[in-house]
Amino acid sequence: MEGFEEWKSQAEQWASQALQYIHQIPPNQLYAASGVLLFTILFLFFVRLFKRTKSNTIVLTGLSGAGKTVLFYQLRDGSSHQGTVTSMEPNEGTFVLHSEKTKNGKTKPVHLVDVPGHSRLRPKLDEFLPQAAGVIFVVDALEFLPNCRAASEYLYDLLTKASVVKKKIPVLILCNKTDKVTAHTKEFIRKQMEKEIDKLRTSRSAISDADIANEFTLGVPGEAFSFSHCYNNVTVAEASGLNGEISQVEQFIMEHVRP
Repeated sequence: MEGFEEWKSQAEQWASQALQYIHQIPPNQLYAASGVLLFTILFLFFVRLFKRTKSNTIVLTGLSGAGKTVLFYQLRDGSSHQGTVTSMEPNEGTFVLHSEKTKNGKTKPVHLVDVPGHSRLRPKLDEFLPQAAGVIFVVDALEFLPNCRAASEYLYDLLTKASVVKKKIPVLILCNKTDKVTAHTKEFIRKQMEKEIDKLRTSRSAISDADIANEFTLGVPGEAFSFSHCYNNVTVAEASGLNGEISQVEQFIMEHVRP
């Protein structure tokens, strides 16, 4: 008890000295110091919060048959899994990219989700988009023209979702199967999809201003649509899932999940 009384007396003495010191500081300096201290505390809090909540989820999506599942396995273990059939349930896993496993230094595991492209299963996409750090929209460069309209409609719906627009989730349009001689180039695919989306935004806005399927509009009024007009960053790249030529995919992923 004697020790406690001694500690209490010392604490009261320190408090008294601190108050005397504070009273000697001019009010304007005291307010300034308090403001700096408060700003520093808030800044550090938000920095820690941002680091803690930064997502490592990458979503693979696109029409059925575009090669999403092959890409998933290439990224996971370097195997094409050529016997893979069209997915009816999302493939999901958290792992260090196969190409990163042999590198020295810090690597961050990626939470990769392969969402089926069948129209009836697309609502599952909404389960993963709120946590996505990036979206890879896979296009079949070999069979592009017959599927151009459908792929563009799907992409239009993706780019006008509130969960994508508000968080400005980056989107990579990945032209897959470009190793084939008859495959279309990424420049051709980009231009054709821009033209289709330009038609879509005109036709859909004419139907109703309250189109609940699309929460945001695309493009600049009076101008032909370009992906550069999107709220979020949209880029186009090439790959060949079966041959393991996926360096541009890996680069996109690591840019957005790296610690």
